Amino acid sequence: MDESILTSIKKLLGLTEDYTAFDDQLIMYINSVILVLKQIGVCDTAYTVRDKTDTWSALLPSGKDFEAVKSYMGMKVRRLFDPPTTSVVADSMNRTIAELEWRLNAEAETE
Repeated sequence: MDESILTSIKKLLGLTEDYTAFDDQLIMYINSVILVLKQIGVCDTAYTVRDKTDTWSALLPSGKDFEAVKSYMGMKVRRLFDPPTTSVVADSMNRTIAELEWRLNAEAETE
């Protein structure tokens, strides 16, 4: 979980680590998703990603290892950064995001 949040989201979007043209925009979207994660109980405190040095282990409280957070954040950021062009794909993404959100919330409440 010591992987960079920004770098792993860029990989999910098909961007290389050294391509930094969209880093500011991606960081803004990542921080928006972190607010949602805080509100559903996954993160205990507010956390702000500033650059590629911020890691998943710094975001998530100790003892919590939610691999689904990576998928959730990747899908949410993709939907904001590069929205699907067809309603079928958008609906599928929205259903997956909603399910992950529910499961992350349920897992956070049982911890």
